[in-house]
Amino acid sequence: MEVLDPPGVRRWIRLAADALGRARAEIDALNVFPVADGDTGTNLHLTLLSAAEAVEALPDDVEARVVWQTLSYGALVGARGNSGVIVSQALRGLADVLKDGPDLRAGLARAASLAREAVARPVEGTVLSVLGAVARAVQDCDGGLAEVARRAAGAARSALRRTPEQLDVLARSGVVDAGGAGLAIILESLVAVVTGATSERFEVPAPTGRVTPMSESGAGYEVMYLLDADDAAVARLRRELDAMGDSLVVVGGDGLWNVHVHVDEAGPAVEAALRAGRPHRIRITYLAERTHRGGEGRGVVAVAAGDGIAALFEECGAVVVRRAPGTRPSLPDMLAAIRKAGGEVAVLPNDEGARAVAVAAAEIAREDGAVVSVLPTRATVQGLAALAVHDPLRRFDDDVVAMTDAAGHTRHGHVVVADRDGVTSAGPCRPGDVLGLIDGDVAVIGGRVDEVTETVVDRMLAGGGELVTLVTGVDAPAELAVRLERHLGGTRPDADLVVYDGEQGGYPVLIGVE
Repeated sequence: MEVLDPPGVRRWIRLAADALGRARAEIDALNVFPVADGDTGTNLHLTLLSAAEAVEALPDDVEARVVWQTLSYGALVGARGNSGVIVSQALRGLADVLKDGPDLRAGLARAASLAREAVARPVEGTVLSVLGAVARAVQDCDGGLAEVARRAAGAARSALRRTPEQLDVLARSGVVDAGGAGLAIILESLVAVVTGATSERFEVPAPTGRVTPMSESGAGYEVMYLLDADDAAVARLRRELDAMGDSLVVVGGDGLWNVHVHVDEAGPAVEAALRAGRPHRIRITYLAERTHRGGEGRGVVAVAAGDGIAALFEECGAVVVRRAPGTRPSLPDMLAAIRKAGGEVAVLPNDEGARAVAVAAAEIAREDGAVVSVLPTRATVQGLAALAVHDPLRRFDDDVVAMTDAAGHTRHGHVVVADRDGVTSAGPCRPGDVLGLIDGDVAVIGGRVDEVTETVVDRMLAGGGELVTLVTGVDAPAELAVRLERHLGGTRPDADLVVYDGEQGGYPVLIGVE
């Protein structure tokens, strides 16, 4: 790409959010500064996810200025934790420049400058140092967008490796800076988008020493809120909060601000906000001990991509989050479903893309006291298998283990009609070819849905199994279930067949074998 146009911005911010979701736990394990509360990866993921969802909600034909402004706003209102707030301000700096032109070098310089200004007491060896190194590395780059992006990502990796030399607590714990690691992933994702290359998973350096958890290293409260206030009031608030505590970061502008601070007592920090303007979305976390009060009841949340599938899950007592085929559910919808389900909730994402949203929503719900477990269901049939063994009278942990075990013993397949030329693991395909996939890989290419379905079921049963689940979509042949039952009667009379009308679009057939 020569210019990071609106579709490119959408792809970049979604790719970065997804990459941070995959690396979340590894980055959390690096988190020792400013406090070792083990949530930097989670906070960065939630921050970028908020920005991605804001941008994706825009119409396709919106101009670049609006896309960048929306990205900045989404990151600001969704920013969480010290590093999330700082990165949101860096994204604001990028947006300030790139909404008016394609100068990525100037955008990165503005990002580093704004982020550093937002921190009351900047410390070297943090994400601020990595941002500064990136800005310096690209200032003399005379190449195009791709070359600037590559140089920025390379500088981030190099600066990240140097952070233990700059901050003693990192060296003592044998880690690099967690926020800097997240920033490196964001820039790696940018390189992947502007070059059109397949994104390689950024390897997060593992700790080589002992990370002291927050419960051993100190106490206090993390206070965060959004604030409607003018510039003069915010300047006074900065001075008040700086005298109360540390890790103070204030970002935003144009009347809306995101405030983050660590204090010994939370009340005075909120009272100061009331004097400055109108605080909202106030979050107070006791850093030494995250309590889980939990609501009443036990529940299951299931993601469904068809009306029939949704009805199946609802009949079994699940709270359903609907999504269109090929899309992922929104974070607000997922969070609302978890809160509705109860105080102990098992979530069945039933899709790789939905899983990232489910994990983010679970983190937010846990802050409210809920106990949430996101199960590794990658397909609808695995969700159905898990829900079939759900027992609300069991201990929650035992129930989650049983459901996970049932899902894990269910192989999944589906049949889809190709809409373009491509090269698959089973050979080349052309538009109109029928593809049969097993556990996500193309195993069969044919000309008819019913024939490919039979072949896929035969191959799945060859590895063992006694129960076949068939979920038919709106494009499934009318006699498919009858034909498959007759076929199994002649080839595998020991296998039982269960058929559901899922009414899903996109996939004529979903298959499960237990």
